[in-house]
Amino acid sequence: MQRIAVLTGDIVDSSELSASALDATMAALRVAVQDISTWPGPVAAGFARRGGDGWQMACDRPERAMRAALYLQASLRRLDRSRATRIALAVGAGSLSPTDLDDPNSAHGPVFTTSGRLLESLSGHRLMAHASGGAEAAALRLADHISQGWTPAQARALCEMLPPGTGPRAEAAERLGITRQAVNQALWSAGFPALDEALSYLETVA
Repeated sequence: MQRIAVLTGDIVDSSELSASALDATMAALRVAVQDISTWPGPVAAGFARRGGDGWQMACDRPERAMRAALYLQASLRRLDRSRATRIALAVGAGSLSPTDLDDPNSAHGPVFTTSGRLLESLSGHRLMAHASGGAEAAALRLADHISQGWTPAQARALCEMLPPGTGPRAEAAERLGITRQAVNQALWSAGFPALDEALSYLETVA
């Protein structure tokens, strides 16, 4: 086994979504995980749907897991303001072979159990939690509070800038078809500068 990160989640208020809207939400998560797998590192990441509104992601770069969680939230929020997922993040021992990347549901190890049990304990308005406790759990708790206020416009800018090693904001503005000033405003109001700095600190010591 190796040290990996597992994110287990389910869609918030999924019963209020039509079948097609739920499928679109899951498709957005799958595409986001595919994006994450192209991040510098490289990052080996796999995604699988679990039941009607559940999902699971596994990756071999635990230090990128919190950034990945925020990227997943932003990928949903850019669909509309009410779209969100709960995320239980755990880091620990688990298997992650190429076959497991195709279907993380076939993988195994204590980290999968820890992540699944943490998701069951999430309640109320809390959407994200880290099983490790300590500084990582504290950082994700604050990031969760910030991310719940994101607008679709902010989320679109965040999806451009959250990936590590991303290019200048001017290039993001060009891809989004807006001004650089609009990108800066969206990122500032979304708390990105502080979030990105905190993530960089955590990724350096991980």
